[in-house]
Amino acid sequence: MPLAFDSISHGTIAFGFFNIDSDMLLLDHYFFFASEFCRHISGIAGSDNEDLREIFWQVYYVEDSKDIGDLMGAINGIRHTGFIGEVYMRFPFPQRPGDFKQKPDGHKTRSIVEGIIGKYAESRQIPFRIEKWTLKTSIGVYGFTRESFQELIKYVWVGGMPRWKDGIRPDYVLNMKKEICLSRNEIFKGIVFEE
Repeated sequence: MPLAFDSISHGTIAFGFFNIDSDMLLLDHYFFFASEFCRHISGIAGSDNEDLREIFWQVYYVEDSKDIGDLMGAINGIRHTGFIGEVYMRFPFPQRPGDFKQKPDGHKTRSIVEGIIGKYAESRQIPFRIEKWTLKTSIGVYGFTRESFQELIKYVWVGGMPRWKDGIRPDYVLNMKKEICLSRNEIFKGIVFEE
């Protein structure tokens, strides 16, 4: 489930997985796949502070909140509106509470989820930046302190609120952690990965 995270540009915003059958993440009005997020983070980890000026991420942007949908209504099976509602019609919330775990093979539904989001979003490139002296980051219009940016990474590492099913993480998540642990980039200094 998406959780509330602090931004320095927009106050508290939602970030996270929103359906256990998909590896798509939302960041307020941006949607992108966890595999892409981890690939970008791994690339940033491989660069030092001097190398990274600005890179671009491809995301899906949903302008109107009604087109995003009603997550709680979709989870409860009572209101299937917008993109999230349509995803839940295809991949309903599990009947048994114990089955509420983020699936490490969520990438297998990617083509289905891409087909759905194409009805509600536009694909666009957004800049990712790290300010050299303050280590503040921005993902598109959303700004973060180093600590709050690290919280986004740690959320993906653990598999969000429900955690990864059976404690199994996808390879792209394992690789992200490995690259971060080897990194000399100051943006990752002090990050602690929960096991």
